[in-house]
Amino acid sequence: GEPIKGRLFFYQTRLGKVANTIHSVFPLTRKGEVIGAICFVKDYNLLEKTVTTSSVLTPQKRRKLGNGTRYNFTDVIGGDPDFLHVLKMARLAADSPSPIMLCGETGTGKEIFAQSIHNYSARHSKWFTGINCAAIPENLLEGLLFGTAKGAFTGASDKPGIFEEASAGTLFLDEVDSMPVGLQAKLLRVLQEKKVRRVGSSEEIDIDLKIISSVNTEPHRAIKEGILRMDLFYRLGVVYIRIPPLREKKANIDLLSRHFIYKNNLALNTHVQYLSEPAQDLFHQYRWPGNVRELEHVIEGAMNLVGQEDTLEPDHLPEHMMLEMLDTPGSDGNQTRPVTRPVLSGPPGQPPPEARSQAVPSASGPPPVRNLAETQMAREKGIIKEALRDSRGNISQAARSIGISRQLCHYKIKKYRIDRTAYAD
Repeated sequence: GEPIKGRLFFYQTRLGKVANTIHSVFPLTRKGEVIGAICFVKDYNLLEKTVTTSSVLTPQKRRKLGNGTRYNFTDVIGGDPDFLHVLKMARLAADSPSPIMLCGETGTGKEIFAQSIHNYSARHSKWFTGINCAAIPENLLEGLLFGTAKGAFTGASDKPGIFEEASAGTLFLDEVDSMPVGLQAKLLRVLQEKKVRRVGSSEEIDIDLKIISSVNTEPHRAIKEGILRMDLFYRLGVVYIRIPPLREKKANIDLLSRHFIYKNNLALNTHVQYLSEPAQDLFHQYRWPGNVRELEHVIEGAMNLVGQEDTLEPDHLPEHMMLEMLDTPGSDGNQTRPVTRPVLSGPPGQPPPEARSQAVPSASGPPPVRNLAETQMAREKGIIKEALRDSRGNISQAARSIGISRQLCHYKIKKYRIDRTAYAD
């Protein structure tokens, strides 16, 4: 006979749709007897509970640095000169009151940059609050950001929003280009006036915030597509920082690989010291659509399969990497890159131990070449041709005879544009 208010609930519809909801159930009575019930269901996605219990309101649940962050600029890894310039821009803008917009594909580390900027600023002792604008249902986002006043709608109570709770600290609006355009106009007013008005209230509340935002789509393209207001971009992008995708900064791959190998050696109790040259070559030619996050997960997955071996080989890597290389136009190996040393594991920031010497199998008849990279490629091509000749074009037999997987052999055949049918009976 008692009402149930604000109960979180999870269910799956008969069509397979998963729903996270909040329910308020009230009894219907007649002459003191319960004759039924009425239930109000709101699409909730468990988000409000997550935001209010772990983002701002409960400091005791903060992780690691005690201010809602885990990362500093010392956690950002990369040696490419252009990438180091991006880091310099982020450091210079950290103490400025001007808003910062980060632009980068998924997995490039936008939140790591945002947290590092906060921890490099004078606000580092205050709270860092991150909100993923794409993950919050539109009908909840306004109330979460601006707060609500009692009576604004049925069941509404006086409740501060994220802007109020995060005041004096830093607010990170992730994927702000996913925010409804109508709400972007209200956000623009808050940024200009530095005042917030709760939903259903006429009172304005002063706020003091460092605003960092991020977009996945290049802003001018997002403006052209109508998903980002031009005036909001100019307000949020006073300092605009583009974080390059991993495929544009492949010089960072070896540093990152070494770091992730070292990290997973500690976590998984493995003893990997080397990334083999075929695996390293594959890393440098793969496009990395998931960027640094994908590289981290690929290495973690491979190290779960390596056992007690000390070298990561292509056989340990996910099959989709090989398949994508085979299906990607232009991945035939025509472009060469400088030969790099094997990636050795060790603490980041310290020089790696000396690489082991590896004997390169000889093959008869390679044409004269000008440098070591071309010499190695010519010999490798000759070995694969010889294996195909001995196996009469059978890729599986050829791969076994030279000690590599069938997938890697197939990749090498395409890389060197070898016609295996020429060796078949």
